[in-house]
Amino acid sequence: MAFSHEHLLLGDIGATNARFALLSNGALGPIDWFAVAQFPRFTDAVNAFLDRHCRQLSVPAALLAVAGPVHQDRCVFTNCPWIIDAPQLCAAFDFAKVHIVNDFQATGMSLPHLTAADLYPLGDGEAVPGEPMAVLGPGTGLGIACFVPGDQNSIVIASEGGHATMAASSNREDAIIDYLRGHFGHVSAERVVSGGGLENLYDAVVALDGISAPKRNAAEITKAALDGTCPTARMALELFCAMLGTVAGNVALMFGARGGIYIAGGIAPRLTEFMARSEFRARFEQKGRFKNYLGAIPSSIIVHPAATFVGLQSIANAPSAETSETNRFHLERN
Repeated sequence: MAFSHEHLLLGDIGATNARFALLSNGALGPIDWFAVAQFPRFTDAVNAFLDRHCRQLSVPAALLAVAGPVHQDRCVFTNCPWIIDAPQLCAAFDFAKVHIVNDFQATGMSLPHLTAADLYPLGDGEAVPGEPMAVLGPGTGLGIACFVPGDQNSIVIASEGGHATMAASSNREDAIIDYLRGHFGHVSAERVVSGGGLENLYDAVVALDGISAPKRNAAEITKAALDGTCPTARMALELFCAMLGTVAGNVALMFGARGGIYIAGGIAPRLTEFMARSEFRARFEQKGRFKNYLGAIPSSIIVHPAATFVGLQSIANAPSAETSETNRFHLERN
């Protein structure tokens, strides 16, 4: 991207939270969080950050990672009402340049820069240098991308894999998916492996087992499961981890990700020990004749608090040739 400005606004924009930071002469400043629901428009959130941190600074450019479909530097979000449009931002804030990328394009670019301290390992396996590395992240939605290293330039293949059809791996999951099909028609991976997906799993268990249990959101389900105060919540969380393992194994096979599978997003870092004891890894490897192939691939939870910003820094500092390749291989989210 070769941004040459002294100050550059970076943003990691999800459907629930928007995070901003200032990149000044290559150094990343403090990251500030804003709740999406508190701002009717994206420009309102940008203005709040600039007013709080940049009153005495000229910020002539922005690089934004967004959790939605990107087309010609414009994003209409899938899971929130915001629209992010580069020309509108340039006009509103006198930016000379605004570039918008898929959030998992940015997360994918962070992968080669993460260290052992940034990762919580799940199971065995050893990364093969120079091989693709894939990342998936259950949060408000489910993002999936693959980092493909190259001798000269590396690329990130972003996707809408979270909306691929979810496959069951047991009779129990058959029943759950059939129940959810009655509500949604198509049951994608995101319908079970995301914050809303955890709620769907909980509701399905309650309905299928005829359990009397209170309505809970994802945070409440997670807390009750970890506290051991609700067997139904724990069952839902166990299903979540197992089905995430199934999806992660699928992603590893699809991309040939022998450089490793990485779990990002806001949910997994809170579940490190629980996920390590869950069926995640067993289900990751449960691919019949390719069990040994998957057994050799390491899987980890990204516990770095700002991996997306690491990726954004990498994109901002990349020469223009690398950026053109990254964009050429970027599959627009739609």
